[in-house]
Amino acid sequence: MLAIITSCSVLGIHGWLIQVEVDVATGLPTFSTVGLPDSSVRESKDRVKAAIKNCGYQFPNKRITVNLAPADIKKEGAGFDLPIAIGILEATETLKRQRAGHYCVVGELSLDGGVHRVGGILPMILAAREQGLTGILIPQENIEEAHIAPDGIDVIPVSSLPQAVEFLAGMESSSPFLRTDLRAMANTTSYHVDFSDIKGQQHVKRALEVAASGGHNILLKGPPGSGKTMLARRFPTILPPMTIEEIIETTRIYSVAGQNSEKNTVFTTRPFRAPHHTISDAGLIGGGSIPQPGEVSLAHNGVLFLDELPEFKKHVLEVLRQPLEDGEVTIARANMTLTFPARFTLIAAMNPCPCGFYGDSRNSCNCNEAEIKRYTGKISGPLIDRIDMHLEVAGLDYGEMSSTIKGESSKEIKARVDQTRALQEKRFTDDPGVYCNSQMNTKLMEKHCVLDALSAQILEKSVARLGLSARAYHRILKIARTIADMNKSSEIQSIHVSEAVQFCRTDQ
Repeated sequence: MLAIITSCSVLGIHGWLIQVEVDVATGLPTFSTVGLPDSSVRESKDRVKAAIKNCGYQFPNKRITVNLAPADIKKEGAGFDLPIAIGILEATETLKRQRAGHYCVVGELSLDGGVHRVGGILPMILAAREQGLTGILIPQENIEEAHIAPDGIDVIPVSSLPQAVEFLAGMESSSPFLRTDLRAMANTTSYHVDFSDIKGQQHVKRALEVAASGGHNILLKGPPGSGKTMLARRFPTILPPMTIEEIIETTRIYSVAGQNSEKNTVFTTRPFRAPHHTISDAGLIGGGSIPQPGEVSLAHNGVLFLDELPEFKKHVLEVLRQPLEDGEVTIARANMTLTFPARFTLIAAMNPCPCGFYGDSRNSCNCNEAEIKRYTGKISGPLIDRIDMHLEVAGLDYGEMSSTIKGESSKEIKARVDQTRALQEKRFTDDPGVYCNSQMNTKLMEKHCVLDALSAQILEKSVARLGLSARAYHRILKIARTIADMNKSSEIQSIHVSEAVQFCRTDQ
């Protein structure tokens, strides 16, 4: 007899409905799985057989064939255990489905019939909802992540195979499901660090506020111990709170990547990713036989911090060009091409030379000119050109280090950033996909970055004197627009352009 159960897999960050077709026929006892299964799916026959027997059901001593359709998509993971078991029980008429509606089933089985968590639950729920299914049966262990799923589909958490069978047979679910109020969660973000911890460096704090207000990338260059890492790690504390769409999107990425633990399944805090400089290009950009998100996608809607930038392999840094330009990364393989979102704020930090003290008034540099060029030459011009702001971070003197005066807190800076972002949100209401000034295209810049005669003259001289590229010219306009917004000015003035030019200088 044939039974068809709807399940779900994940490709990229999107769910893909899979039909689990189970045929139980007379013949020699065999159990075969077809439809491009990987090793974890092929091994499910042993888990399913043990789970059915240990739950007190009769396992058929017949020829069992499981087909995972469509057959041209590779299937991976243990999430097909539960639908295969349900299909076998329905094909042998052990389960007589009485529940009205079309349900999706996912879950990994233990040998005693328990249902364990699987990765990518949120994309699966969203896919089932988009396809108009009545509900989806998920592992009880995934319940926290499922709480943020939107209305429009019933979510039924189950902890064992008998519980799933009883529900499909018409009995009521014993585990009530309540959705989480994401609006309340988005306003409960807390951090253990604060900008008031930073002594001095007022010009750097100003630059970081500009970067946060407009979503601009920034490069911090200075000697060891000047506070570059401390400043970068406090940058998320002044970013605006995540929207509901951003919470769902970020949680979906971490769910697919399998990096959401039981303690942190819903991400209401903007991600801060700081990969080590030994990372590979696949680790940074994403990859694998079935591509998985890399660090640039895990930093989506948040911050990617690259400390000791010249220490990264050059070919690794070069893969950053596409995500910095497009806000997404495309990974092509022989049998599929997947696109992952990668819209993040890049903060990079570096020393001015191998020893770190070139240009430092308090320490002498031991590097010759060739060593300095070789060190800074690891960062290509095209990559540097994609970093909006370049800032010199000087070392602190004794008076600044020993001072007991507290600077502005993150809360005070964030309040101003939120006001500036609100202006931009209103400005780009009719421009989908644009949330801040750094995302403006040429058409939007022509509309919102109009310069008066004096401002245009300053910018013209700066471009000629500094030898700036067209991309650098555009980023000056975007930063000037952000500075004008911070000053609540509807027009870009000469003082805004002058400050923007200082932030964009690469010869500091």
